[in-house]
Amino acid sequence: MFTHSAMSENAYSFLFHLFSFSEKNQLKMSQNPDKPHSSEEKLSGLEDGQEESLDNPDQFIRKRIRQSAPGSHRDETPKSSPPRPVSIEELMETAKGVTNMALAHEIVVNGDFQIKPAELPEHSLEKKVRDIVHKAFWDCLEAQLKEDPPTYDHAIKLLGEIKENLLSFLLPGHTRLRSQIMEVLDLDLIKQEAENGALDISKLVEFVIGMMGTLCAPARDEEIKKLKDIHEIVPLFRAIFSVLDLMKMDMANFAVSSIRPKLMQQSAEYERKKFQEFLEKQPNSLDFVTRWLQEAADDLAKLRCKMLPPHCSDDGATGGASALCSTAVQNQAYLKLLKWDHVNRPFPETVLMDQTRFQEIQLELEQLLLTGTVLLVTFSAAGSALVDMPGFAEKIKTIVKVLLTGMHLPSFNLKESLATIGEKVCAEVNSCLSQHGFTPFSPERETVLKGQIQAVASPDNAICKLIDSRIQKFLENYLASSHQKSLPAIPGGLGPIQRELEEIAVKYVRLVNYNKMVFSPYYDAVLGKILTKEESQLVGKSEES
Repeated sequence: MFTHSAMSENAYSFLFHLFSFSEKNQLKMSQNPDKPHSSEEKLSGLEDGQEESLDNPDQFIRKRIRQSAPGSHRDETPKSSPPRPVSIEELMETAKGVTNMALAHEIVVNGDFQIKPAELPEHSLEKKVRDIVHKAFWDCLEAQLKEDPPTYDHAIKLLGEIKENLLSFLLPGHTRLRSQIMEVLDLDLIKQEAENGALDISKLVEFVIGMMGTLCAPARDEEIKKLKDIHEIVPLFRAIFSVLDLMKMDMANFAVSSIRPKLMQQSAEYERKKFQEFLEKQPNSLDFVTRWLQEAADDLAKLRCKMLPPHCSDDGATGGASALCSTAVQNQAYLKLLKWDHVNRPFPETVLMDQTRFQEIQLELEQLLLTGTVLLVTFSAAGSALVDMPGFAEKIKTIVKVLLTGMHLPSFNLKESLATIGEKVCAEVNSCLSQHGFTPFSPERETVLKGQIQAVASPDNAICKLIDSRIQKFLENYLASSHQKSLPAIPGGLGPIQRELEEIAVKYVRLVNYNKMVFSPYYDAVLGKILTKEESQLVGKSEES
């Protein structure tokens, strides 16, 4: 078996191959990993039929870049100098760099990142061709072994591939195992035995299975045991290669988990370097970042101007902008990502790789907003009787969560769902009141509560706006105090959803801090120009007055 320290050299070698050949490989991320993490593999040893890559990395990244490129949103693109012409070779090299950057980012940010074998669609042409080729190969092997005398050409080639696979699993210190493999699977000797009719395939296969059992992860012991129950040579060869593929995945995932702590220290620099290379080939690749930060600065300036005395209104936004700092504008910009129109607006270039994650957080917050509003309305209607009742809030949250499942799908009807939630909540309220000796709601009070819950669907609902502003304020405070150990205080009215809100906040701030770590030099450069321009305008207005 393999120790963590012994894996270091092979893990770094694996990572190098992972980045070098990521365009050829099918890498998938799993939120619920079902493969063990305890074996190792050199990526260059993967079978040709099992080539792997980041889950649609080229399509995903290139699509996002095309969507965010000038021309895709011509009416929204900030004015800038046109990009210089680039060759096909430069574009391909840039795409490869972006893919590798996305891969490094996934390994660091996604704790559940995992490599899995490619799974071709059931009725796809590629799967049909692969199955036909594989069947033809195994049929040919079976025909050769049934000849009299048997022909072992294909079988010897397979033994050579198995030998290379077994050797790829070894560490430098496994000299004894290496010697055994080299001695028993000596292809020249095997060919001589085949020519003289003295080859015992069963004995060689028995050695292979035993060596696989020595090198595999404990979770593969059951697969190794099944191999010993197969007595026909061709099905046994097929099964051996199937288990070897699983062992490769185990080793690759173990290498990823081993390298992650070290990679986290270097990933920010690596991503920054790759983005700089991309920026040099596409100089306008910060256009949407510039617009995003400019809007954040304007929003923050207007907000601060509202807080100034009335006599400052003549200065407009510039009066507020004079007090802006880079960190405050960046935090405001990150908050804007939680209200983003992903359908009609291009995402800023520096957060493209995390767009899906920011969108997931946005959807979670929207559902939590409705949950918090329903709880506040319910507690207000029921009075103090239910506020401290154990388990009541959790029951209501469960009801709301279940009935709001799929709320972001086009077919979802929010009004109908809120009407159902009103019915369920009233039933739960009356049940809890009765169980604890309180008077249940009258039909009139039920009607009022149902109406208040259904009113949450309105964009102008005052309670919903209040809860939303307090959630945003909590996240803003959390961003500002992200380097402190303690969480900021939960605003009033958010107590029932405190746990869920804090979980989302931790995930959100971790994502933001890593993005800042990578791209802060670019943000500082862009904001330096924006804030300098605002200060110049302010000085000009002051001189005029």
